[in-house]
Amino acid sequence: MTGRGSHQPNVPGRGIVAGYGARFWALVCGIGVAAGLAAAAYLELLKAVEHAAWPRDSGSFVHAVDVAAPSRHILVLLAAGAIAGSAMLMLQRLSSSGGGEVSEALWLRDARLPLGSSALRGVVSIVTVGMGASLGREGAPQLAGAAVAGRASERMGVSAWQRRLLVASGAGAGMAAIYNVPLGGALFALEVLLGAVTLPLVLPALATTLVATITAWVAVPDHPTYHAPIFGVSASLVLWAALAGPLAGVAAVGWVRLIARVNRLRPSGSGRVLAPIVVFTALGAVSIAYPQLLGNGLDIVQLSVLGELSFGLLAVLLVLKPLATAACLGSGSPGGLFTPTLAFGVLLGSVLGHLWGLAWPDASPAATR
Repeated sequence: MTGRGSHQPNVPGRGIVAGYGARFWALVCGIGVAAGLAAAAYLELLKAVEHAAWPRDSGSFVHAVDVAAPSRHILVLLAAGAIAGSAMLMLQRLSSSGGGEVSEALWLRDARLPLGSSALRGVVSIVTVGMGASLGREGAPQLAGAAVAGRASERMGVSAWQRRLLVASGAGAGMAAIYNVPLGGALFALEVLLGAVTLPLVLPALATTLVATITAWVAVPDHPTYHAPIFGVSASLVLWAALAGPLAGVAAVGWVRLIARVNRLRPSGSGRVLAPIVVFTALGAVSIAYPQLLGNGLDIVQLSVLGELSFGLLAVLLVLKPLATAACLGSGSPGGLFTPTLAFGVLLGSVLGHLWGLAWPDASPAATR
């Protein structure tokens, strides 16, 4: 499976033997370990920032935000915006900071990312997400894994296509480690970043993500991220899925277009400082009434799956959460989109499930989430 036309990276096809040597496999293991350790370190930093910004003895992140004073919402998000804006302006002015995004480095910069600025960008991402930015936490370990892979590949003198494969695998390893999903990380590296899934590519990518995931167990829990009840299959559920599927597809197209649009509108120059401050402070003000908007959306998913959010709140969050994520991204703040996208899908499914319960009274709204 390939795509992206003439911009396809130079990677081996189905009929080509990769000919990987011991040096290449040593790089695979080393990159996996580095990505796993980076994910573990970033997760510990995220926990520390969350507890400092939203003190709590126990309970979830959203609970801590909910019981915080309104002034704290404003001040914490204002500080997060100032951190994001000043740090990104500094990175923009560094002559060596080009290629800050993994996809940009793969397609436009011969798979080269600056290690120092990528690490700093990751720290800024984790700190702002911990303070409440509506972005995903996977952006930081992805950058770390990709940057380490690029630097190690250059030093070891591997070929250009092998460097691209290793950089993509390093990014996938970072995602796999932070979410404990080795297969998902490998598919992300191959299908999303490289646009090619062939046997010579699958084995190194999967090996990298497996090593990273196991390494990250020193800090990342080795149990499911979400807990969901078990539901049986019924005629109502199958029919709901058939009707909800196309609606979800349309919503996904709209979401992708929204993200693409705000990416093009990212500010430059002094606007890099002002935009995050304005956006994050506004988000803090809105979060006084809707604390679920803060953070990457992990708690939204869990609460929705367990049926602990009312239909009215679900409907409001379905509109506000994607807008909050798009605004944070469009302000120029770094961060991922995996969990916010998952949250958007779960919110949509929950709303459609409640509506389906009105049309089919015997249906279980919880099963459609």
